[in-house]
Amino acid sequence: MAHYKYLIVGNSAGGIGAVEAIREVDSQGSLAIVSDEPYSAYSRPAISEFLMGERGFGDRMYYRDPEFYDRHRVEQHLGARVARLDLESREAVLENGDRLGWERLLLATGGVPITPRMDGLELQGVHRFTTIDHARNIDAALQQGAKRVVVVGGGLIGCSLTSALVQRGGVEVVMVELLDRVLAAVMDATASALVEARLRELGVRVVTGHSVASILPAASDASRVGSVALNSGEEVPCDLVGVAVGVAPRLELVRETPIQVNRGIVVDHHMETTVPGVFACGDVAEAYDFIYDSHRVVAIWPNAYIGGRIAGLNMAGGHHEYDGCTAMNSFSYFDMALASAGLFDPGADDPVQTITVSGDGVYKKVVLRDGWLVGFLLQGDIDQAGVLFRLMRDRVPVADFQDRLLEDGFGLVSLPRPLRDAWLSEGVGPDGSLTGGLAAK
Repeated sequence: MAHYKYLIVGNSAGGIGAVEAIREVDSQGSLAIVSDEPYSAYSRPAISEFLMGERGFGDRMYYRDPEFYDRHRVEQHLGARVARLDLESREAVLENGDRLGWERLLLATGGVPITPRMDGLELQGVHRFTTIDHARNIDAALQQGAKRVVVVGGGLIGCSLTSALVQRGGVEVVMVELLDRVLAAVMDATASALVEARLRELGVRVVTGHSVASILPAASDASRVGSVALNSGEEVPCDLVGVAVGVAPRLELVRETPIQVNRGIVVDHHMETTVPGVFACGDVAEAYDFIYDSHRVVAIWPNAYIGGRIAGLNMAGGHHEYDGCTAMNSFSYFDMALASAGLFDPGADDPVQTITVSGDGVYKKVVLRDGWLVGFLLQGDIDQAGVLFRLMRDRVPVADFQDRLLEDGFGLVSLPRPLRDAWLSEGVGPDGSLTGGLAAK
């Protein structure tokens, strides 16, 4: 049995962040990563570009260069699935029977695609869209002649898949979203309507307020997809179904263990779970959200990396605290740039102040509570996103200049001089992003 000082389960942003942090403190301790995917770490957000044909699976998709693991003295167990954790003996038991022992463990297992209940999921032509292999399978189906696609889900993953299909061309796309609008988790009703209008301009049929009740076989081949039946009774012909509803924390390894779980794995401000020596980060963990002042699952790439760094520093003997995160999403699908963060769509009873501007293809919104910025949404022009997020994260009182937050050109130079100087001394880029410190790598 192999035994390591540090064992990381998961080989994406959180795991890589932990590796880099550990090696900053401990250059010699034995370190291993185990992942059920057979690849070096790659950028999952880039699988849409892969499907478009804009990226091959090579250096442009790798999250770190191919020599990263050797340079950081990381033993890789790729294409190996962990079947269970033995917390008492501190061992990860692989499906092939091998055991990997650890002194300190990081669970960076990410999320698993949500699959709605519907008949026909076993048919050929049903695909998910969260990994490079999923993208490859869809690419192969398109090359083999699939021309009509139903995308189940109008959230970020559904829009990512739809964008790739539209850019690729030659495919009829129908998007089916259970809620009454697309991107409801990351946009307000106004921004969602703008996206839906753009989708229709591009020839995508958008069906909201309905679900796919079942996937039906083709008349010519009962093993393959032929259509979907909506809960309205309508039947939509298709050759391919992309199930892109979202992801849920991947929790199978911690169920029936002493590790506390709510929606995700519960961690403290050091990213340590309720079992000493076991840490968690990224899409699988419930970490502190500074806007909601509670622990929540925030499934975004930067959060995974920073959480992994904090975990890695503490696994190596440090006492670093995670300052917290909040949801921030941005994308440029359908020739539209959009970004949102924090409490961007408050309820009618929430005691907040909202400022919006719109016109000429631009829609901007900030949400304030008691003189603090607690959320924003930008469509068409997202240049202010970095500064707005930093104001929100650092709890900077903005009452004295709140009316300027959405002005064209608002940025670092627009801030009060003491604040601007303080940020510059810490290493802050013109957009308000960190250029030094934990988030820099």
